[in-house]
Amino acid sequence: MQNKGFVIVLTLIVTALCVYYLSFTFVSNRVQQDAIDYATDANGIIDLGKKQAYLDSVWSTPVYNLFGAEFTYKEVKDNELSRGLDLQGGMHVTLEVSPIDIIKGLTGNSKDSAFVKAIAKAQVRERSSQERFSNLFFAAYREDNPGARLAPVFASTATRGRISLNDSDEQVISVVNEEIERAIDRSHTILKNRIDQFGTSQPNIQRLPGTGRIQIEIPGADNPARVRKLLQGVARLEFWDVIEPNDINSSLMAINAALVKEQQLQAIKPVKEDKPETTQVTDEQQPDALSELERQLQSASVGDTTLQSLDSLQNLGVSALFARSTPPGTFRYAIRDTADINRIFRRADLKSLLPRNVGVYWGNKPDKDYGPTEGLQLYFLDLGRSGQPKLTGEVINDARQDLDEFARPSVSMTMNAAGTRIWAKMTAEASSKTPRGRIAIVLDNAVYSAPYVNGEIPNGNSQISGNFTVDEAKDLANILKAGSLPAPTKIVEEAIVGPTLGKLAQNQGLLSSLSGLALVIIFMIIYYSKGGIVANIALLFNIFFILGILAQLNASLTLPGIAGIVLTIGMAVDANVLIFERIKEEIAHGRKLKDAIKVGYERAFWTIFDSNLTTLLTAFFLFMLGQGPIKGFAITLMIGIVTSFFTAVYVSRVIVEWMTRKGDASNISFDSFISRAIKKRKQFEFVKNSRIAYLTSSAIIVLGFGLLIFKGLNLGVDFKGGRAYVVTFNKPVVATDLKIKLSETFDNAGTEVKNYGTNSAVKITTSYLIDDDSDLADEKVKQTLIEGLQTITGKRYTDQDSKLDDEHFIIASSSKVGASVADDIKNSAWEASLFSLIGIFVYILIRFRKWQYSAGAIIATVHDTLFVFAAFSIAGFLGLSYEVDQVFVAAILTIIGYSINDTVIIFDRIREYIGFGATHDKHKIVNDAINDTLARTIITAGTTLLVVVVLLLFGGQVLSGFAFALFVGVVVGTYSSVFIAAPVVLDLDKSESAKKEVKKVAVTA
Repeated sequence: MQNKGFVIVLTLIVTALCVYYLSFTFVSNRVQQDAIDYATDANGIIDLGKKQAYLDSVWSTPVYNLFGAEFTYKEVKDNELSRGLDLQGGMHVTLEVSPIDIIKGLTGNSKDSAFVKAIAKAQVRERSSQERFSNLFFAAYREDNPGARLAPVFASTATRGRISLNDSDEQVISVVNEEIERAIDRSHTILKNRIDQFGTSQPNIQRLPGTGRIQIEIPGADNPARVRKLLQGVARLEFWDVIEPNDINSSLMAINAALVKEQQLQAIKPVKEDKPETTQVTDEQQPDALSELERQLQSASVGDTTLQSLDSLQNLGVSALFARSTPPGTFRYAIRDTADINRIFRRADLKSLLPRNVGVYWGNKPDKDYGPTEGLQLYFLDLGRSGQPKLTGEVINDARQDLDEFARPSVSMTMNAAGTRIWAKMTAEASSKTPRGRIAIVLDNAVYSAPYVNGEIPNGNSQISGNFTVDEAKDLANILKAGSLPAPTKIVEEAIVGPTLGKLAQNQGLLSSLSGLALVIIFMIIYYSKGGIVANIALLFNIFFILGILAQLNASLTLPGIAGIVLTIGMAVDANVLIFERIKEEIAHGRKLKDAIKVGYERAFWTIFDSNLTTLLTAFFLFMLGQGPIKGFAITLMIGIVTSFFTAVYVSRVIVEWMTRKGDASNISFDSFISRAIKKRKQFEFVKNSRIAYLTSSAIIVLGFGLLIFKGLNLGVDFKGGRAYVVTFNKPVVATDLKIKLSETFDNAGTEVKNYGTNSAVKITTSYLIDDDSDLADEKVKQTLIEGLQTITGKRYTDQDSKLDDEHFIIASSSKVGASVADDIKNSAWEASLFSLIGIFVYILIRFRKWQYSAGAIIATVHDTLFVFAAFSIAGFLGLSYEVDQVFVAAILTIIGYSINDTVIIFDRIREYIGFGATHDKHKIVNDAINDTLARTIITAGTTLLVVVVLLLFGGQVLSGFAFALFVGVVVGTYSSVFIAAPVVLDLDKSESAKKEVKKVAVTA
């Protein structure tokens, strides 16, 4: 094997990186277990508030020492393999920025009847269109006002300098669309700042490309009302005068002295009480020590280097206010110290030492240049007597990223007349100070910038310069626009998963993973003997690499992601099966063991490459076009495909060659009594019986789609919109009884009630108030549900999982999907499927250079997809109702990839036999290729079905539809590879040959 050394080194490097990143997960779990132990009382009851208090207390404290490098709990959480909301509970929210309010704001809230009418018409059209709202508005305005120009409508004080009365419609449209995009970016920046201050670990916020939506995930969020208020609140942009520390020197010194005195007393007293005979500092010595300390403080000033002497007091456990900042007296603190500093300024006795007009604020983001750890700057702001800011964001007309006189990134800002007058006074006062004064720009109680003022700014046109990057300047410009052009957001999709349901999903995922892994390991050893052990070692490396790479990429492991790992376990052995079957064939042809191993790996390489690449294509389109949990599944699947290729093709070969390095065949074998029995089977006429397969498939698909028309599919809330709730009782309930009575409660709106995993839990889906995305509607639907269930069951609702008993019920999870989001999800599902098929067609055409192969593969794939839909329809008719949701889409695309995988391997063997110059007819070539790869096809299907059945049995209700679709898909995909795909290629090839023969005869005649 060439490059063996490189493979070994690369494996060691990847292993080391995976160990490094996964170590943070183990440390995080240890800290969380410590928190649970701390919060558990004598009766075994966990006080969640006490647990959270423990975690908060260690948030900025070092908890992990790795070769001398210390990591705080926050840093550990940032680097751990995070779990998705479905595995730990939390809240998922998709917000949509309202372009209507932005367009109204740009016109100065015009009351023009033509403008108002066009807005109303666009709102109606938006409900059934995927077009951008701005485009719908412009189209509606032009329809109702042919020949009218847009510039007079949008030329207002809000657009001064950007839109003039002479601008063309195209120029106006460009400015409006640009402002909408900036508003979305601004909302993203503001929301990110708020989420970062929410106090939860690993929040995730991202813009959804091509939409005006922002997606947010907050693990562990247990107060949905607080989250909604936080996300939808109006941004508060304020301008305050900065008070320099030297201006309040005496107050800060008094606070510092009180802290040092207090901490020195605490350090001295335990020593005296515990070890009086070895006390080094006595009561008589204490006043002298404190007097000396006070003398130092009184003679020092803020920022004075003499304050560095306070570091020596650390020997006594002293942590003074100034000594903890770096450099001392600069009020820049390590992240881990900020909680302590907050406690200092919250204490009434210490806060009273500051003047009443002084407010304490943190900078909005860590200082990367702070030192070995990130730090935050502490600011003191002049709140005046009233506590009201002199200026707010409403006075700003425009702000944009610019360049200063030295070509450095800066921010240009203009104000309206009222703001200009106040700004002139503020800047005049600040610039007259010695040294120069500063004005802080504060958003949601965090200081974004505090620039020095060089002189009075009389005209309201300001330029803010500083050590900005271009992105930082853009962010600040967005922040400054927050007040002048607000971009209201509404929640269009929401999912809340309770901790109990998350824990259940986590246990089910772990059980299905371990069970599937165990079954595959046992099977491979039984079938391939010592070769199976090699495949299992490669498989374990593969799983380890998947988890390690997920941690490195800071990706979340979700329940669909676990399904991806379980599926990868079944599919990962496919490459080793191909290789081992090839080696056995080469040995049967008379090659020696070492030579057979070499040739087997070489001949299997491109077959494995082709099959993996086609599956990777479907995973890629699933990632690009999928939403929510589907992305987690796609990421896991893509990583799994790459790592399984590496471990099966390279790692296993290193192990096999090491075992046979002396040419001793006794060290390894690829045979067992089962494999020998399968090898003795008779040849089957697949091509001859393909017509029967065509008819059978057609009959089942027609039957399924006939039932589909009659009854329809059980669409999840993802695809039809609405609200869904998982309600848990302590005793079994009858779902059909609940459905009848709840339908009346919801004013006969579409309502479905189904048991969810057990007879004591139900999933309730309703379209009641589906067109209303407001928080009030959300609360009304929830209260209606609670009141209805209380009336029907006689039980009471509780929001605490621990209080679930015979007299109470809980809402374990809830979700909401707006109609527009549901349409987007359906469209993205169609697009992902279509692009996957196109990509596969093109790749197979390139690799096999005959359109018949591409057509055969696509026909077989479409056949498998239709068969799965038919199976769902038939299952629903028989009483097995599986939900069709986003996870189902993932299953369909996985089936496409799996089916293509099988098909490509048979195509590869057909091409190989034709390349060998086989003289027998194509009918026999195709049949021989199918038979010669049949062992591999059966084994791969068998191992995959093992894990799919485990998913179906133990994966839980969330994955039941996914597992059922995969079960049908794997069986049908295997069947279509041998009975549909290859025979179709033969039929199309015959048809092409017949046409050529007819043309040839016609030309001769």
